[in-house]
Amino acid sequence: MKTIKELCKEIKGIYNIDGRDNTEITGISADSRKIEKGFLFVCIAGVHVDGATFAGQAVEKGAVAVLTNKHLDLPLEITQITVPDIHAALEDIVPYFYDYPGKKMRMIGVTGTNGKTTTSHIIAHILREAGYHVGVIGTIHALIDDKELEIHNTTPDVVELQALLALMCAEGMDYVVMEVSSHALALNRVAGIEYDTAVFTNLTQDHLDFHKSFENYVAAKAKLFSGLTAEPPVKKNKTAVINIDDPHADEILKATSCKVLTYGVEKDADLKGSNLQVGLKSSSFDVVGPFVSVSLHMHITGLFNVYNTLAAIGAAHAEGVDTDVIDKAVQTFYSVPGRFELVEAGQDFAIVVDYSHTPDSLEKALTTARAMKPNRIITVFGCGGDRDRTKRPIMGGIAAQYADIPIVTSDNPRSEDPEFIVSEVEGGVRAALKEGQRHEVIVDRRQAIYKAIEIAEPGDIVLIAGKGHETYQEALGQRCHFDDREEVCAVLKRLRGEGK
Repeated sequence: MKTIKELCKEIKGIYNIDGRDNTEITGISADSRKIEKGFLFVCIAGVHVDGATFAGQAVEKGAVAVLTNKHLDLPLEITQITVPDIHAALEDIVPYFYDYPGKKMRMIGVTGTNGKTTTSHIIAHILREAGYHVGVIGTIHALIDDKELEIHNTTPDVVELQALLALMCAEGMDYVVMEVSSHALALNRVAGIEYDTAVFTNLTQDHLDFHKSFENYVAAKAKLFSGLTAEPPVKKNKTAVINIDDPHADEILKATSCKVLTYGVEKDADLKGSNLQVGLKSSSFDVVGPFVSVSLHMHITGLFNVYNTLAAIGAAHAEGVDTDVIDKAVQTFYSVPGRFELVEAGQDFAIVVDYSHTPDSLEKALTTARAMKPNRIITVFGCGGDRDRTKRPIMGGIAAQYADIPIVTSDNPRSEDPEFIVSEVEGGVRAALKEGQRHEVIVDRRQAIYKAIEIAEPGDIVLIAGKGHETYQEALGQRCHFDDREEVCAVLKRLRGEGK
């Protein structure tokens, strides 16, 4: 616990305390539903609602103080801390409140447009095989060893993140492997964390609705690497693990002033993959470099997973894990849910569910499928609402280029009209269609999946892209249960006349 006075001393900007400053704070939350006795309630103004409107509710639940940017009509016994910038104040006080857990554990941050989730999970798997207790924070979930926790953002806000790190520290985690999103870096959600190893996977178009330009997007990602040597450091031996094949590697390198370990397939690197053999269910390749020479067989497939594996090997090496342990661990890693996940239910064609929701990731998923020499590729895909509109026709063009039959459908429309989103995607499809090439537009995702499986023939690959591990569809502020993998199994049963 910390007193209000102690917390406020950490605020770098101006602040005003109206009320008792010796009151002890037992917790911090911006969600009035999670307030407990002795908590500090944070009044954050969101897109749709101002947190200040819930201050009274928070007080009723036991809040003893509020952090706000304007004076509120609250009981006199409630201390009000007024600051001009609530987010900046949180960056100062929240890590301090939790005693900087991100400086006590070894922290590995993974950033890039694609590959963050799989890379993070491979790293965690290697570290666990080396005997460490490992926490994971990312797109799918948070893990404390094998205990799963639900989170709502790839990188949670500073309040949720610091509370989670504090829990991991209390549970005895030696390492935390984190996916670090561009939003988190731009908004400084990772304040108070000192990373030991940072991994760069790749950069392609994404989130331009937020960043406004690709240059801003690159700059946000680069912050993870410039921050490795930020003062004052608590820990030593910082390493940047960088995909040297990526066109934007130089920009990341320029931001990095610590030790660098490179990986790649095309260019000379500290870890270079060669002799790649990619199958539907597995792949193999050689890893060569100054400190390693080994042949690997993996239970995951695709060129992108070769890169993810090389990145994970680099991170583990940077953390001093024995090479033999790394090699054995990599070969016992199985797929991450929704990442080129094969769904098998006795059909005579392949069905793959993948999270690919950017132009680059969709292209990689389709080229991986093409490398397996299928009879045809049928792909079901769409684009999310309230996100970068410019990628919609691009993804449509990619689907038409690499798939034999593209089927455009709805993803998570959110607040947008799904038919409008589909029309923008279809524009890109039509522009890239080859003569005589078939395509379908089926807005209802369940019907689109049914159609793809219904027309599939022996030797085909059906790629269902966009949602991967997600178990919901979001439209008009509502989330309804929807799991592509469950839908696949239901369709196959239906087509066989089962389960009627």
